[in-house]
Amino acid sequence: MINTMNKKMGIILAVISVIYLYFSFTLPEYPYVPVDSDAVPIVLGFILLFLSVLLFFSKPQEDEEEKLPKGEGKVILAVLGFVLMFILLLEPLGFVLTTFLFISINSRFLGYKKWVSNIIVSLALPLSIYFLFVSFLKIQLPSGILPF
Repeated sequence: MINTMNKKMGIILAVISVIYLYFSFTLPEYPYVPVDSDAVPIVLGFILLFLSVLLFFSKPQEDEEEKLPKGEGKVILAVLGFVLMFILLLEPLGFVLTTFLFISINSRFLGYKKWVSNIIVSLALPLSIYFLFVSFLKIQLPSGILPF
């Protein structure tokens, strides 16, 4: 019944999304804000749940290998370590600085060699997201050690 990697990963991701959604619905509500702080996490949780269901019911291609290529497990664990560091440093360093470090280090680790474009994207993306959330959505993101 659960004999393919797609079905196993679909179940694992569905369980993670249900846990994530549970904690998203328990976030505190804030009065006088147009979009509450739980809006984005809830939408992301439902997207993950939907995609995990699609993954569960997808059929693997015939020539698809069920095992990860050698060395890929270490890469996945390293990226998960980067995500854990992102979570731990988000409050103390702030969203912009932590996201900049996460994107630049992660893309360099995964093999992207162009430093200039890496720094531009790693800086432009978190600044744009921060401006969008703070100015338009009125959702405060952690500012950390930066003065804004």
